[in-house]
Formats: sequence, structure tokens, C-alpha cells
Amino acid sequence: MDDTDSKVNLGSIPLFALNVTVRKKLGLFLNPKHTVAADWTAVAETMGFSYLEIKNFEASKNPTKAVLDDWAARNSEASVGKLVSILEEVERKDIVEDLQPLIDEDVRKYLETQKKKAEPPVQVPEVDSCVPRTPERSGITVDDVPGGNPEMFDAFICYCQSDFEFVLEMIKELEQTEYNLKLCVFDRNVLPGSCVWTITSELIERRCKRMVVVISDEYLDSDACDFQTKFALSLCPGARSKRLIPVKYKSMTKPFPSILRFLTVCDYTRPCTQAWFWVRLAKALSLP
Repeated sequence: MDDTDSKVNLGSIPLFALNVTVRKKLGLFLNPKHTVAADWTAVAETMGFSYLEIKNFEASKNPTKAVLDDWAARNSEASVGKLVSILEEVERKDIVEDLQPLIDEDVRKYLETQKKKAEPPVQVPEVDSCVPRTPERSGITVDDVPGGNPEMFDAFICYCQSDFEFVLEMIKELEQTEYNLKLCVFDRNVLPGSCVWTITSELIERRCKRMVVVISDEYLDSDACDFQTKFALSLCPGARSKRLIPVKYKSMTKPFPSILRFLTVCDYTRPCTQAWFWVRLAKALSLP
């Protein structure tokens, strides 16, 4: 363990702080069936998964990722520190040592983001225009009014660039119709020049009632989408507040993300339900 670990309680760092790179490398270590070293099944068993659950994970292309996602979704105590302890418990300290620099970097970025979110208002007039004056960080969206209330939205849209055509259709169907909903689309609503992770967290947690996740094969490879989804799930474990709504609009060659499989999906790919798609989505986003 290095200086980062001696100063930071990794048990307080949520699992979603680890980005896609670390998760993929964990899979490279744990997915292969070893004759000596413990693999992903030992990790899953230590996490408390049953025999049948572990057998179901075997069908996944990346069982390590599926286990981590499911563990984070169902366990409020899932943290970076707990994961490290489990790896050490199953005698895979080699993984911890190899990934320590990447874990430290992800933890540093997470803490930096949290620190920026908690920064108090700056009182110096000369820099007032450059630093947010309220905890809500006014001045981050196109329609924010300096000194006024922050712009609020019905939903934050989580998407990757290859799915932007569908996002434009979503704007047309939900904003420019009788539903009159207000969507937060990063490329349209957010002003340039701010820290992406800090602003994204602020919008999801404080400015948007819900988040729509546009699921596709490309979504599964997006670091930004991965962060946004896991951050939103951390705000509503168990989906009690119905805050996150997955949308599938085209067929996929990759498995549906396991971390979202316990949520009801709004599926545009089924011809028999397409006529109800926009009505269902609009109603869900209109809930108080």
C-alpha cells in the first residue's frame, strides 16, 4: 500500500469510483480458470453469492464485471476497500499490488470530484464570475441565470455519441410535444470549460429528477456512461425512487448490462410495444 492508502479510508470510497480500465484488468486476472490461484468464483462466493447465482454468472462473457456490478447494485456496503479486502482474503494480493497505481488514481479523481462539489462559495469579487457562488454551482448550463435559481430538469440523458440521433428523436418526442418535458442533454445544455465529472455529478444529483440511460453496444464501452450510471445508482440503491430508467432503442450483440437488469426497461426494439414507447417513457419522467 502506498501513501494514498495510508491517508484515505478505502472503505468509504464507493465501488463506482473504479473506472472501466480497472474493471477490465480485474477480469483479465479473474476470468480465466486457474488451477492454483483463486478466480472470480472465489471472489463471488466471498461476496456472499449463492451457488445458483454463481452458475448464472458463468453465462456472462465477463463474469467478473457481472459479479462486481451485481454486488454494487445490491450491497450498500460495496466499496473499493471491501473489494481489496476480499481479494486479499482469497489470496490474490498479486492483483491488488498490480492494480494499486490505477486504483489510487481512480480514488484520487473521485475524492477530487467530491471536494469540488463541497467547495464553499468564494467571497472574492474579482473571481466571482469564475467560481460558482452557491452549492448548486450556478452558471454551468446555457440557461442558468447569474445570481438566480439554478436551471432544473426532468431528466438527465446518459448516452454515447454514436446514439445521438436517438437522443435528438427523444428531444422531439418529449420536449416538443404535449408532454413538455425538460431534458438535460450534455452536448446541448452544458457550458464548455468545466470539469466534466464534477458537473455531471452535480446535474444528476441536484438538477435532474431522473436519469434516462440509452443502452447500446457502444454504451457498454463508454467510461462516461459507466460513471454516470453507477453514480446515479449509488443515489438510489434498490431503485426505490425509480430514479433511473434504462432505454433500449436498437438490437445489441453484447449482453444487457447486469447492473441494470433489476430495472424495468423501456424497449423500443419490440414492434408490438413501439406505439406505447413514448407514452410510457413520458409518464415515467412526469412522476413527482
